[in-house]
Amino acid sequence: MTVDSITPDRVRALFDDIAPVYDQLNTWLSLGQHRIWKQMAVKWSAAKPGDTCLDVCCGSGDLAQRLAERVGATGQVFGVDFSTEQLEVARQRVRDRYLDLPIAWLEGDALNLPFSDNYFDAATMGYGLRNVADIPRCLKELHRVLKPGANAAILDLHRPSSPAVRAFQQWYLSAIVVPAATRFGLTDEYAYIGPSLERFPTGAEQITLALQVGFSTATHYPIAGGTMGVLVVTKF
Repeated sequence: MTVDSITPDRVRALFDDIAPVYDQLNTWLSLGQHRIWKQMAVKWSAAKPGDTCLDVCCGSGDLAQRLAERVGATGQVFGVDFSTEQLEVARQRVRDRYLDLPIAWLEGDALNLPFSDNYFDAATMGYGLRNVADIPRCLKELHRVLKPGANAAILDLHRPSSPAVRAFQQWYLSAIVVPAATRFGLTDEYAYIGPSLERFPTGAEQITLALQVGFSTATHYPIAGGTMGVLVVTKF
């Protein structure tokens, strides 16, 4: 799969296809560490009890659930994703766990969020920015819907700056991730990760893009040896 083949329709189809096993694969392939990284993103979003929060590209709902637990019964969380299958998994997970959380699940486009300006107290995004068709526009939409003083924390895979770590990441993707996905019949669905990383801006480039669309401050935190990162942005 090439970079040019990663179209918005293709990405939507990929995430629909992997929805039934998305959580299981993420847990296995990250050795359970994705839960820690998501909790870090929620913390850096600075969401607090009573806040109205947004989780963009919410997928199966992990980050949205963590946000909802943080804002409590007096708060509200909106989980938005363009994959109907991922949203159904998110809804079912909450039902299966008998959770009473203040979450509304909405099908929507990260490049055209269905909310008014200055609406949210905080936002998160997990493994979504790398997959949108227009990264600056996505960041600009996040800026638009956040209230002045609000943070957004954006978690994603990254290309490490260290050649040695980069070589390990490439080996891990080709030797571990894709073969594991193949066992689930999802070879193509996970083979796209490598090409998507090649076009994804580095942490420093993400900071520049965030400032260009209007965020007042932007900090990028490399984690997991630089194979992951969280971009934290603030709107003043």
